[in-house]
Amino acid sequence: MRELPRQLSAAELAPLFSGRTRLVEELAARDDPLAVAEEVALALPDEDQFAALAAHPRIGERSPEQHGGDAHVLAELARLNEEYERRFGFAFVVFVAGRPREELLPVLRERLRRSREQELETGLRELCAIARVRWEQNRWTRTT
Repeated sequence: MRELPRQLSAAELAPLFSGRTRLVEELAARDDPLAVAEEVALALPDEDQFAALAAHPRIGERSPEQHGGDAHVLAELARLNEEYERRFGFAFVVFVAGRPREELLPVLRERLRRSREQELETGLRELCAIARVRWEQNRWTRTT
């Protein structure tokens, strides 16, 4: 992995985290924001953690990281998303890494069996991993 940036503004961080949230604002005030993102995210109050997760596109929605899936897969993802949000009270976030949507169904089903605390931590860690990969991809695009 390339060296992480020493400083990024909120405007630069917002697209990496799918929106301008308190997490983004906190990270913009720090050196090495992507290196400390998980630590900062996990220390935020619950409502700010939920807002950071809610900014990310729902699984199955159109985004650069998500592709594929027939109508049945999309309907099942929508159903499981609703179940997840009812159960945990926040949005499901997973590092897609270019996987087709149908490969995410077993991941979502497995994560529905976990505790709320496990899921909140996992979702925030996944969000930060996504942001780091987005930074690398954007950096690569900018330098080539």
